[in-house]
Amino acid sequence: MNDLIVVAEGLHKSFGDTRALRGLDLSVPRGTVCGLLGPNGAGKTTVVRILTTLSDPDAGHARIAGYDVVREAGEVRARIGLAGQYAAVDEKLTGRGNLRMFGRLYHLPRREAHRRADELLERFGLTDAADRPVLGYSGGMRRRLDLITCLILRPEVLFLDEPTTGLDPRSRGEIWDGIRELVADGTTVLLTTQYLDEADRLADDIAVVDHGQVIATGTPDELKATIGDRLDVTLEDPAALPAAMTVLNTLTGTDPTTTGADRLSVVLPGAPPVASPGAPPDGRLRLADVVRELDRAEVAAADVSLRRPTLDEVFLRLTDRKETVR
Repeated sequence: MNDLIVVAEGLHKSFGDTRALRGLDLSVPRGTVCGLLGPNGAGKTTVVRILTTLSDPDAGHARIAGYDVVREAGEVRARIGLAGQYAAVDEKLTGRGNLRMFGRLYHLPRREAHRRADELLERFGLTDAADRPVLGYSGGMRRRLDLITCLILRPEVLFLDEPTTGLDPRSRGEIWDGIRELVADGTTVLLTTQYLDEADRLADDIAVVDHGQVIATGTPDELKATIGDRLDVTLEDPAALPAAMTVLNTLTGTDPTTTGADRLSVVLPGAPPVASPGAPPDGRLRLADVVRELDRAEVAAADVSLRRPTLDEVFLRLTDRKETVR
């Protein structure tokens, strides 16, 4: 089992009358990607600022690689990298010049800074553009350059705050490939993102933050399993809707919802439903069972499908609320 490299326990943080964090707990195993998700204002940015030593908690404590983020901030900073939402590179310098400059700012000897810059440019596919001013780079190239400036000192933990915001699909894919390479080499990544497909593809584990607390954790598949698969039925005749609803209720023990004049949907519980007339004996619902029971009720179905919920659906279910968190 991987040891924990990021640990936060009971973090509290307020800004005036606004409570940003309310006893937040978080743990991230070494060499993994942790996706930190939550609505705007849920506390994600505050967590990252505390973990990267940019802000102190009002209460609680956090450790990176065993070092306290408040009492041993210098040790923590030597072991982390941080890439914000917008590229923080000098547009007037070349890509190579930017990396060499960051190497010198990190107090690397000149020769080592040059060697490390060349190594990173080749690894992340920027060699051909290395000696061009960054002003002429595409958005994806700038984000890649910004990402690798954080790698000059080979950080143990890399914090990425919405790294692909505003990028086209091809550029997003390039950033994803770069993140996967880093993790393969042993870097731990804590990723905040508004793109749930990004978290689904990259994250080993996900922590959902709301009202300043972690309200759910697990792998993407584990979180999806908490709300069950979804059964969707499209009817040939909308008039058969009441009969179809009765059939689905009998099979699943759950009232279906209408998603159109001729469409029904029902979320299947994670555990096998209670045995009911017409339900399969082992409690596992199959498409063949649904089609058979609809036929028996003389309900003609144009389409019957069983699908896993998306991470978007899980997120909306977990963070469903009426009040706004600042």
